[in-house]
Amino acid sequence: MACRFQHRITLAPGVRLNRSQRGVSVAVPGPEAHPRAGETLDLELTIDEQGYVSYFYADGRPVGDADARAVRRHGEDAIHQQLQALCEWRNAELACLGELHHDTPVPAVAGYTPQPFTDPPPAAPAPRSPALWHWLWPPAKRRLEQANVRRRAAFDEGYRQWEWRKAKFDADEFSREQREAQGVWDDLEAMAQTLHERLAEIAWPRETVMDFDLGADERTIAVDIDLPDEDEMPDREWTMPAKRLKLTPKKISVTRQRKLYRDHVHGLAFRVLGAVFARLPAVQEARISGYRQVVDAATGDVRDQYLYSIKVTRERWERIHFDALDQVDPVAASEAFTLRRDMTKTGIFRDIEPFKLV
Repeated sequence: MACRFQHRITLAPGVRLNRSQRGVSVAVPGPEAHPRAGETLDLELTIDEQGYVSYFYADGRPVGDADARAVRRHGEDAIHQQLQALCEWRNAELACLGELHHDTPVPAVAGYTPQPFTDPPPAAPAPRSPALWHWLWPPAKRRLEQANVRRRAAFDEGYRQWEWRKAKFDADEFSREQREAQGVWDDLEAMAQTLHERLAEIAWPRETVMDFDLGADERTIAVDIDLPDEDEMPDREWTMPAKRLKLTPKKISVTRQRKLYRDHVHGLAFRVLGAVFARLPAVQEARISGYRQVVDAATGDVRDQYLYSIKVTRERWERIHFDALDQVDPVAASEAFTLRRDMTKTGIFRDIEPFKLV
């Protein structure tokens, strides 16, 4: 009898640009900031939760009231541009939570893609030639020769280290090629490692824990996704007043927040299904379930509440138009598959029993 292969992975959130602070250079005449009018001052701007701007010098000191007024007066255009970019970025991040599925790979994509070794070799140092006075002063010439020997030795050691790193990279790359080009067809351990690596490449909005079970053979897989809670969703969007250097937060409605959460958690399932069918060519059926932690009102204990469970065959998955994912609604897409879900139109979920591998 074949063994089941179960695995748990924790995926770190993707690297995000922190735009809570933005540097800006403005020409400000001021008693503390500048001894000369027209000189450029580098500042850091911080935005609080209410959208108000504070100004800091490059060394972290807060800008005084008088200089802050001068900054706003003489650097209005530069500050306005930075705040406008920040406003757009914050709203775009809100929209992206419901668009995670847009980067889902086509299931026919080859599993193995070669990666280049990007670490360049160290450059050999040019030996320093003796000057005339080195020949006239032998101790100085010996010191120069010794310095050349040390530089060459340091280069040789650095080059050996570079060769070791490249050899290790090449060996790892060869193993990855074997794993992703061949092992993913019938080796459960290779399948698990490949899926782990490919899922880790996705820029997850938060730390995400997944458990997957490859069943008794390579044709089926079950994945459980630890979903975020609703209160982790953004609760505001931002606008920029026409005549003020600040941002204005606007509370989004509870209904819209629930719909954002609904779209996001279904987008997570869609994205994971894409990784499974693109990277594990032997898998013919996937079962994706999403759960979150809730407090049981009867006992006070924290328990897992499953929100959805989706059973998808490769044949049904390949019907999706992956060249038009911006037209695909992951909520509606899940309804085209075998689905267990108890959800209202506004995104209120109730408990369900997930699909299990037999």
